[in-house]
Amino acid sequence: MLNKIKFLTAGESHGKALIGIIQGIPSGLEISVDYINNELSRRQKGYGRSSRMKIETDKAIILSGIRHGKTLGSPISIMIENKDHKNWLNEMNTEPVKKAIKKITLPRPGHADLAGVKKYDFDDIRNVIERSSARETAMRVALGAICKIFLLEANINISSRVISIGSIIDKSIIKDYKDLNTTIDNSSLRCYDRNIELKMIKEIDKCNKKGDTIGGKIEVIATGMPYGLGSYIQWDKKISTIIGSLMLSINAFKSLTIGSELSVLGSDYHDQISWSNDKFQRDSNSAGGIEGGMSNANPIILTMDMKPLSTLRKSLASTDIKTKESKSAHKERSDICAVPAASIVAESMLSFALVDTLLDKFGGDSMKQFKDHLNLSGKY
Repeated sequence: MLNKIKFLTAGESHGKALIGIIQGIPSGLEISVDYINNELSRRQKGYGRSSRMKIETDKAIILSGIRHGKTLGSPISIMIENKDHKNWLNEMNTEPVKKAIKKITLPRPGHADLAGVKKYDFDDIRNVIERSSARETAMRVALGAICKIFLLEANINISSRVISIGSIIDKSIIKDYKDLNTTIDNSSLRCYDRNIELKMIKEIDKCNKKGDTIGGKIEVIATGMPYGLGSYIQWDKKISTIIGSLMLSINAFKSLTIGSELSVLGSDYHDQISWSNDKFQRDSNSAGGIEGGMSNANPIILTMDMKPLSTLRKSLASTDIKTKESKSAHKERSDICAVPAASIVAESMLSFALVDTLLDKFGGDSMKQFKDHLNLSGKY
């Protein structure tokens, strides 16, 4: 779906490492490894995470595409070591092992387990678990950090927050998104209202006691947007198409809304247009910054629903893929709630879409060329 940049990830949850490659970033972009590592740290935080977050302290190791702190225009490759791999040397050895490995044969409802073993003709669900795990999103965040650095050069900023955990909803109306992440990152649940955050924590604690999991809703915002990212001329050029495909690729994400919830009447929903201070103005942003598949210079506002995670300590009914006996589903170490972490992943996915459409519109093989084109065209 992306036109100007491409990215790939590789690696298993308990394998040696995660590997990522991103191609299409212009030369001359200054890259800070500290910035990338801070983004990785943001993903690992959040109330309700599993004990693995105490094992892994993710750090990006840049392998190629950057010299003396600046991009070369060639593919950028990054590695993140899995510290927990040392505890899985037999189970995740890339070479054949003599020691018998117990196979997992009880698929978890809601996970990739059953469909995965049927698709790839596996007799061990471990083969599916390792790649379908959300551990892979750590690399998306690392590669997304490079895109975020690019966006800052265009004065575009991405932030996010948690709107709800289960039935507990933060109804705060935020009018100024500047420095939102600075405020939100100080919350253990990335929630704007601290009183609501306490209620969310209690809800997670209830789930923990029951051996259950809980989902929620997040909001992601991009400010500093120009007109005309994306296009109406083909379905796959629409920025809404690009954003949608990226967002719904995130583990456990089930829906995407661009802008406000739909009203019955168009007169209530659509953002009326006026002219003042030498530019077009809107007194609302129900469209969420996108009209006709293009950015309209208002902030892009997205909300996504994340389902409860599929690995529970509480027993769920399943059927053994080998014996066909009815038994309880397999249990794997898992978070109780990963909604705050998912908001960081969503920031990264939006950054891929914005960098791709910026380069599609303004072009440039180097950052100087890109900025010259951006300034010549006039951002607004």
